[in-house]
Amino acid sequence: MSDAHRLQLAFSGLHPERIRDLTNRFGGPAAAIAAITRRRVNASEAIRSNLAVPAVRREAELTSLGINVVRRGVPAYPAHLDQYEDAPDLLFVRGDLPTVPGVGIVGTRRCTAYGLELAEAYGVAVAEAGWPVVSGLARGIDGAAHRGMVAAGGRGVAVLGCGIDVTYPKEHRRLGDQILELGGAIVSEYPPGSRPDAWRFPPRNRIIAGLSAAVVVVEAGVTGGALITAVKAAEYGIPVLAMPGDVDREASEGTNRLIRDGAFPVFDPGDLVEELSLIHHLATTMGESSRT
Repeated sequence: MSDAHRLQLAFSGLHPERIRDLTNRFGGPAAAIAAITRRRVNASEAIRSNLAVPAVRREAELTSLGINVVRRGVPAYPAHLDQYEDAPDLLFVRGDLPTVPGVGIVGTRRCTAYGLELAEAYGVAVAEAGWPVVSGLARGIDGAAHRGMVAAGGRGVAVLGCGIDVTYPKEHRRLGDQILELGGAIVSEYPPGSRPDAWRFPPRNRIIAGLSAAVVVVEAGVTGGALITAVKAAEYGIPVLAMPGDVDREASEGTNRLIRDGAFPVFDPGDLVEELSLIHHLATTMGESSRT
């Protein structure tokens, strides 16, 4: 598989699922690009123009921006993400990806003050326990979890729904810089310059799940990215934990339903760390058993 063609296709502007479907349908990135440029596939002129830019120029652009490309099949690609069929073919990365899975802490942007407080406390607790904090750098619960991780001096991964040279939301620019300063990473499957369009965010939630050994949902409604992350984690066989809340509070409706459907309820940060330690122990024990 040509690395040049893989990079060209990543810059096409197509939805990740569309890229995967075309690659499978035509037998690889080069054939998919040929099908698009020869108009065997419906695509906009903007997409065809993107595909016409040589990969060597794209590589030069990335180098000038200080962005690395981590492709599936190389040692730098996270093994815990690589095991899932729908993992991105490549990631655009700033900083250093942890070599071990982290703990995803996610939730709604429309959260309560209590949810913000607890998400930050969870971020502190997870970081102090030595696990990377994985989240989306969004407003609300995600940002609070990252702030807690930063306060504890831990490592984290921010998975964006836009290009990693695009600050969204703008007020989290410094928070992203702090994640990098502490040895963490900012990643996206979207190329530099990609705007934070609404359709880009649901696919990125599978990356948050795939980079995590467990996913914690602090507050969430019945729809939104946090629930998508939790559902994808469950599909992957990754434990899902959720914070219970008032039954008549919109921000707790999603988490309460997750608990009803089998998610582990978690309360204070100590309870969270205890549950995560048990999950880690069970995963380690099962891994050792499978090798004997």
